[in-house]
Amino acid sequence: MSTVVALREPGGETRAALTPEAARAITALGHRVVVQTGVGTSAHYADAQYAAAGAEVLEGTPLAAALRELDLLVHVVPLPAERVAALRPGTITLGMAGATDGGRRAALADAGVVPLAFEQLPRSSRAQTMDVLSSQALAAGYRAVLEAAIRLPRFFPLAMTAAGTVPPAKVVVLGVGVAGLQAIATARRLGASVAANDIRPDSAEEVRSVGATFIDAGVGSAEAAGGYARSLEASAAQAQQQVIAPHIAEADVLITTAAVPGRPAPRLVTTDMVAAMRPGSVVVDLAAGTGGNVEGSVPGADVRVPSVRGGGEVVVVGLGDAAGDLPTDASRLYAKNVSNVVELLTATGPGGAPQLVIDPEDDLLAGLLVRLEPEGAR
Repeated sequence: MSTVVALREPGGETRAALTPEAARAITALGHRVVVQTGVGTSAHYADAQYAAAGAEVLEGTPLAAALRELDLLVHVVPLPAERVAALRPGTITLGMAGATDGGRRAALADAGVVPLAFEQLPRSSRAQTMDVLSSQALAAGYRAVLEAAIRLPRFFPLAMTAAGTVPPAKVVVLGVGVAGLQAIATARRLGASVAANDIRPDSAEEVRSVGATFIDAGVGSAEAAGGYARSLEASAAQAQQQVIAPHIAEADVLITTAAVPGRPAPRLVTTDMVAAMRPGSVVVDLAAGTGGNVEGSVPGADVRVPSVRGGGEVVVVGLGDAAGDLPTDASRLYAKNVSNVVELLTATGPGGAPQLVIDPEDDLLAGLLVRLEPEGAR
């Protein structure tokens, strides 16, 4: 029997790596599940729910003892150095590992742990049930539209009344991955008129499939391996801005979701483009935490840009952790991804007992594994 542990997340993170439902699924595989007291409190999952699902809810000395025996530590945000240092060599970790951060990689290597990073999961149909980036982007895209609707000083839907007709809000979405498609769908459900742009060739059909208009920037294909977008060359990026600028200027709401895995977010929108929008317009930058699609956006803050059209400002909303603003369902999705990976890791050991094994022949597990150099090799 292997021991799977989830601790309270550091740094104010509201999501939980395990929910009671996921804990039940992992115990059904034959593993021991241990969670720290209050592990799900911020996501509105009570300790009693974990206990009812078969997990051990521990704190203090009993938890410390469990940590010395753990085989797999599951987490949401990259592990802080002090938590990594406390793990025994050979411990498997599973979560967002910050795999491109050299300092984190060094700490993981020095501790002798075996990190599995969700950021590295290969893109394939088989991997979809384990794809944390997609499940959390779903929550983020939904949240982005709500943040815009709260701040916009007008209706989203068409309203035909005895006092006159209110036209629907115009929404532009840049980036049509999971977050972008969810943003489009949510804005459409609220009654807005939506247009969207992406640099990948299949995005036009996807945009139209959810009832939006596609903005063709005419920059050709810019798709990297695995279906992700890649960064445009400077000339192509400038051409894209020239095409989308008039659409942004007439939008009431702009939502940007573009990301390139392992690299800073591409800069799509300049301050001048924001200033050209009508007073009262709202911009929501989902990529603010990774450099920002919008010039001047700040994670977790509203920045006000004077409109050159006079009479007020445009609000630029930098979302640093949109999925964390919806911790109950974001945790539900994340924890399901986790339990699916644990199922993939589970093999039959000596005597028929289940154990956790990283099969190097499995393309998903091989992709998740962060290759670390020992201390002497650096």
